[in-house]
Amino acid sequence: MRMTTVRPVPVTFPGSAWPDAPVDAELRFDAWLPYAACLAFPLTPCSCTGSGAQVCWYFSRELLDEGRRGPAGAGDVKIRPGAAGEVLFTLRGPTGEAVVSAPEEAVTGFLADTFTLVPAGSEPDHLDLDAAVARLLSTG
Repeated sequence: MRMTTVRPVPVTFPGSAWPDAPVDAELRFDAWLPYAACLAFPLTPCSCTGSGAQVCWYFSRELLDEGRRGPAGAGDVKIRPGAAGEVLFTLRGPTGEAVVSAPEEAVTGFLADTFTLVPAGSEPDHLDLDAAVARLLSTG
């Protein structure tokens, strides 16, 4: 049985020209990837992307848990507490970086859901290495 949790979360971009304009995003977790969490942003449908296109940023669930309480991360994803009631994600890509603010309540609720599905320390029990190796070998 596949176990997932998805939590809609309105995010803002505090360093942008419209710092208070919310954007609908989602925090996602799949027990088949027990160490990872995802922050997904929908893209506006157009002829080049079609409907349902999105940008997903993956990072460790542990990083998200640590970052909501204090600065954490290095490289492409850093997470830290923001002003009261928010968690800040700094996402860096090849063309620049963005700071994204999410409600702390949503992040904490999402993490509680993930730890219910896969308790801390039990991540290896949810990895299906045989299936992963089979997929790698079949794409040759």
